[in-house]
Amino acid sequence: MIRSLVLQARRAQLTRRGLLAGAGAGMSALALAACSTGGGQAKPTAATDKSETDPTLTWANWAAYIDEDDDGNYPTLQRFEQETGISVTYDVAVDDNNTFYGKVKDQLQLGQDIGADLVCLTDWMVSRWIRLGYTQELDHANIPNLSNLEPALRDPDFDPGRVHSVPWQGGFAGICWNTEAIPGGLESVDDLWNPELKGRVGVLSEMRDTMGLLMLQNGVDIAGEWGDAEYTAAIDVLREQVEKGQVRNIKGNSYLEDLKSGDTLAAICWSGDITVINAEAGDKWQFALPSAGGTLWNDNFLVPIGSPRKTNAERLIDFYYQPDVAAEVAAWVNYITPVVGAREAAEAIDPELAENQLIFPNDETLSQAHIFRTLTGPEEQRYQAEFQSILLGA
Repeated sequence: MIRSLVLQARRAQLTRRGLLAGAGAGMSALALAACSTGGGQAKPTAATDKSETDPTLTWANWAAYIDEDDDGNYPTLQRFEQETGISVTYDVAVDDNNTFYGKVKDQLQLGQDIGADLVCLTDWMVSRWIRLGYTQELDHANIPNLSNLEPALRDPDFDPGRVHSVPWQGGFAGICWNTEAIPGGLESVDDLWNPELKGRVGVLSEMRDTMGLLMLQNGVDIAGEWGDAEYTAAIDVLREQVEKGQVRNIKGNSYLEDLKSGDTLAAICWSGDITVINAEAGDKWQFALPSAGGTLWNDNFLVPIGSPRKTNAERLIDFYYQPDVAAEVAAWVNYITPVVGAREAAEAIDPELAENQLIFPNDETLSQAHIFRTLTGPEEQRYQAEFQSILLGA
């Protein structure tokens, strides 16, 4: 029986993936171009740290991905500035992993300052930056609160020991449906292919989430060893469902508009988004991890190779790893906090908040979620190109 997740949002807010709406041909072309692995070019050298004489910091992040008050201020960030004397520019500059990378990769290759001392990107993109030498090594002595990092996140395959990256927030990809139109609910990804839903299904334009769910449905351990055969089998399923008209759209966050209008009745979706749509449009959608499992991703702090303010960046990371601060952020963004102790701190804000499985998933929930394994450079180019060919033909 499907284990539906708790939907207990205290307020409506834009999802941090909101700017992904509509994957047009221009963006798709940029995304493919951004998949360049950098060839055999020599790795750049880290900038000299000038934090002692320059108490400033620029943080590039996604939209609506930090606590915000009614006046557009960031309360926790203001507290950090008051406590440290470091002036922070919060730059909502990341509209998408690939498009952001496409804008800064030339500077990164040259080891130049990209105008940000901290950037938050998703696991697979962070893996690319680390592989290409575009991140600086973190000094854990400046981040003592890193001891509060969730143990399961301490040794990812792309960054063992968290030498270059630290998680910011995480989330799930699963399935959702209109409970009025589908009162019996959905159990699995295969249920999306029910003939009664023909032309009323949406899937995500984020390759690892859509393909991850399809591969899980095929019995593949997406975190383990698999290759071309397993990927091809899953992409053949997607291609068939698109060509026969079962899938109406392959989109970024604009799939929510299709759900609201009724153009789609079910979709592969992101957990936090369904919290938002329920708060905004009538509480008639349900999110769940499918019976075969869903995907789990994290967005991570990293310090770009050309930043001259690494110590300032490390002090900010350390600040956000205080449980009470992490709880305050989680209460606003409604994504998974990686900070041990934040759940207990959240109880002081709202006891029900601490029970929200979208923010504080228990072991049972986490056992249903899987991280898409790190791809090699050639795999990433090949698999993304195959996926994009379907996206552009949809």
